[in-house]
Amino acid sequence: MASLIRYAPDRRLSPVETEINRFFNSFFDNSTPVAGGSRRWIPALDVVEGEGEYVLRADLPGLTEQDVKIELQDNVLTIAGERKSESEERKQGYYRLERSSGSFKRALTLPEGVDASKVTASFDRGVLEVHVPKPEQVQPHKIEIAVGGPTEATEPVTETPAAA
Repeated sequence: MASLIRYAPDRRLSPVETEINRFFNSFFDNSTPVAGGSRRWIPALDVVEGEGEYVLRADLPGLTEQDVKIELQDNVLTIAGERKSESEERKQGYYRLERSSGSFKRALTLPEGVDASKVTASFDRGVLEVHVPKPEQVQPHKIEIAVGGPTEATEPVTETPAAA
């Protein structure tokens, strides 16, 4: 005997509709859920290696240089900040106010020997650039080998004051 199941078209989306919804949700929502139900923002970060330096670029739309903090400690470069935005729209028949905020923190381990005093940063139109000079490679020091026996020790020469 066959059982009857009530048809509910909204209960199950087709696989294509599910994928389209997932795509649009991930495209328009660049934050990720974290514990407690709050959201965390993770900005895009590019690292480019040049001839004598590494350049880190972070897209931080809506932030200013006062919103960002950069630290270098124990070869770990940390970029942290917080964004707060508010959008208000009033038109006939409705009023919309949207607020969003979120903090971020990105940490990168740099190579040994980076001189922290030579690291520079600039901020222009929502893009943070951090320039990290590559550490100088220690070159081996060549030691000349003398031919023959050990060199003779010489007495140190002391100067005597000139007679006036």
